[in-house]
Amino acid sequence: MTEAYTKMIQQMMESSQEMLRAFNPALENLTLSGFDKMFPTMSKDMMEMWFGRTFNREGLDAKTRLLVTVAALTVLGAQAEPQLKLTVRHALEAGATEREIAEVIWQMSMFGGLPAMQKALEIAQGVFAETKEKDA
Repeated sequence: MTEAYTKMIQQMMESSQEMLRAFNPALENLTLSGFDKMFPTMSKDMMEMWFGRTFNREGLDAKTRLLVTVAALTVLGAQAEPQLKLTVRHALEAGATEREIAEVIWQMSMFGGLPAMQKALEIAQGVFAETKEKDA
């Protein structure tokens, strides 16, 4: 690895830590060591897009970004089940209400179809139940 590449990875990891804190404060201490070894061929532009400019831009708060992500994952359907579960958890941590999440999913029935919406609601309800159990 070149020094410039190592520095770029370090800056993006710092930026992604800020993003994680905004998405879910519980992830503040998540360590991403070894990331550069997992993706040594990923281009600089792709890394910046994912962990730099895209998720850390101003204009949308973390809650809104996560609700938009819930919408996109709903339209993707069953192939995005693990990602949808994680995003619903993060959206709740970022301040989204169960009602807001459900409304976003319902809105996507026009774009992803009823089966995708029903599956996403089922997934979200499971996360809501897990969250309530954990908090009890």
